[in-house]
Amino acid sequence: MRGWDEQTGSLFSYQSPESLVPADHPLRLIRGVVNSALERLSPEFARLYSAYGRASIAPEKLLRALLLQAFYGVRSERQLMEQVTYNMLFRWFIGLSMDAAVWDVSVFTKNRDRLLEGDIAREFLLAVLADPKVRPLLSAEHFSVDGTLIEAWASIKSFQPKDGSGPPPDPGRNGERDFRGRKRSNETHQSATDPQARLYRKGDGQPARLCYLGHLLMENRNGLIVDAELTQATGWAERAAAEAMIETTAPAGGVTLGADKAYDAAVHVANLRRLGVTPHVARNANGRRSAIDGRTTRHPGYAVSQLLRKRIEEPFGWIKSASAFRQAKHRGRDRVGWMFTLKAAAYNLVRLPKLFIAT
Repeated sequence: MRGWDEQTGSLFSYQSPESLVPADHPLRLIRGVVNSALERLSPEFARLYSAYGRASIAPEKLLRALLLQAFYGVRSERQLMEQVTYNMLFRWFIGLSMDAAVWDVSVFTKNRDRLLEGDIAREFLLAVLADPKVRPLLSAEHFSVDGTLIEAWASIKSFQPKDGSGPPPDPGRNGERDFRGRKRSNETHQSATDPQARLYRKGDGQPARLCYLGHLLMENRNGLIVDAELTQATGWAERAAAEAMIETTAPAGGVTLGADKAYDAAVHVANLRRLGVTPHVARNANGRRSAIDGRTTRHPGYAVSQLLRKRIEEPFGWIKSASAFRQAKHRGRDRVGWMFTLKAAAYNLVRLPKLFIAT
């Protein structure tokens, strides 16, 4: 017998979002690790908030919502709030009941900005790595490092002379500008909408863009990110960030660090050796100009590091595509760096279910 297309409702509902999530859903395992990390961060949250006044959105719920935005590639906070309205999986992960009101977008973003002040994204990354179930997965001896361009949310038209000279734009809301025959550099020009962004190009023949440089330090055992930094785009920023990250992660030295040819510089290699780090850096095409010689390349571990360091391209691709920085409309080094680090932590969380099953 054919059923009738009728919508029926009940006066009361006895289901919760918890009952609607399958027992084997990967987010169940991820949520356990996230909750443990947030519990360790509770003292940090307490220092950011006043003991008086009206209660704000719980920082734990804010971070869970932002993680969902990274996991599922939600393009904006407005779309995220829309998803939370009707998506029971999102409500369960964040910690909202079936009938809880969803926050206004402006309220959500203003409360999120408070977390920028405490560098909570980096603390959260470290708290995830400190989990008793995650710590055994990490290597303490072998690492890889790399950097990538993070395009700033700033138009090239906003790159104007610092002294205010130059012709005015054409009439209109987004008037045209003529840059022909005009030299522009970071010393004389600055973006009017994102002053911390720098004009940079990846190589010869590549277009120059206003951007930042994102850096990741990966352990080689399971490819988990152990540190993330965002710097202004300069020719030496990648090497300086690598030295700072490895010194913080392995202060006692005695480790190896794999990297590509961009890190094959005599000063950088000497600095790594001074820190007690063996530089497994890819040699330049012209071996006579390389800072790496046969004393390093003759060991089998060097070849292994060169193979494993290529895996760092995967987290870069995931982080930049999970929720594009340009679409998120974050301006300034602090904001972009905060989101970059949080997405690095989200990448680790996405990998954990498979790693736990494998072990």
